[in-house]
Amino acid sequence: MDLKFFRPKSEDAKRIAQFYYMRPNKTCDSGVLDTFLWAEYYNVRVCIEDEKALLSLMYKNGEYFSAMPYCVEEDLAYYFELIKSYFNDVLHKPLKIYLADEEAVKKLNLENDVRFYVREEDDLKDYLYDGDELRTLSGKKFHKKKNLINKFFREYEGRWEYRSLKCSNKEEILEFLDRWYLKRSEEEQNAEDSLEYEIKGIHEIFKGCFSLDNFKTGGIYVDGRLEAFSMGALNPRENMACIDIEKGNSLIPGIYQMINQQFLIHEFPNAKLINREDDLGLEGLREAKRSYNPCGYERKYMVLQKDYTGWKEEMFDQYENEIDKYN
Repeated sequence: MDLKFFRPKSEDAKRIAQFYYMRPNKTCDSGVLDTFLWAEYYNVRVCIEDEKALLSLMYKNGEYFSAMPYCVEEDLAYYFELIKSYFNDVLHKPLKIYLADEEAVKKLNLENDVRFYVREEDDLKDYLYDGDELRTLSGKKFHKKKNLINKFFREYEGRWEYRSLKCSNKEEILEFLDRWYLKRSEEEQNAEDSLEYEIKGIHEIFKGCFSLDNFKTGGIYVDGRLEAFSMGALNPRENMACIDIEKGNSLIPGIYQMINQQFLIHEFPNAKLINREDDLGLEGLREAKRSYNPCGYERKYMVLQKDYTGWKEEMFDQYENEIDKYN
């Protein structure tokens, strides 16, 4: 089987971006920006097959896994079987998919397919919001958010501004990230390993002057210095903005509420849905995401092949914890 996987670079972004939006899919993980942000952390490789599908291969902690194929919906079953065959015949492993999107799991009817273990990853579901609600913050349920923004307006009147950011702003973005990293929260410090790679991913994006029409970056400046920035991309099929990065100086009250609202107002004024990713099971993140009153969730699943004929006793040991969770 001749699937040619390669490490995506910034210059590949435009070529591969089209594949992510070929079928219904509301996850942020299944987006071009996330692919680059986490390329090193998950050792991401991709394969463009027949110019019709984008397949992925990842490797971490001695384990291979994949994502659902990115292709038109009617071709999904074919390319799903193709990546399964690659795992079985080339890697000599059972197919394992992390963060399988709900739309693909339902389309393939995997929950009723006896060949696979399928488990919903409840801590990793993405939070979905109404775009108009997050841009206006109107109504009683956003009263606390609006109060923080109004307080920010009063305290920093004439001293702040929102700016759309480009590659020319790379140095001040990276300098801000250095400052933010030193003052990160206790929960963020506990996720230090992944944060290091996330920051490396941001460096990679700006190193190659990452350029996509639907990729946006913006920041809040206070007294002429960048104090918060956000990064996201539009999924045009779903008319959904995925907010992949949001960092702010936590010593400035209201700065996170400001970048959250202003980024959407300026960069995604017409996005119907906003996806603010998952909470990783972290209580602080969960509380923050719930406080913005999600209108729904994009659920994600773990898929592990049962009927791989090459199962060996030592492989059961490797997957023991995963299989126990399914049972």
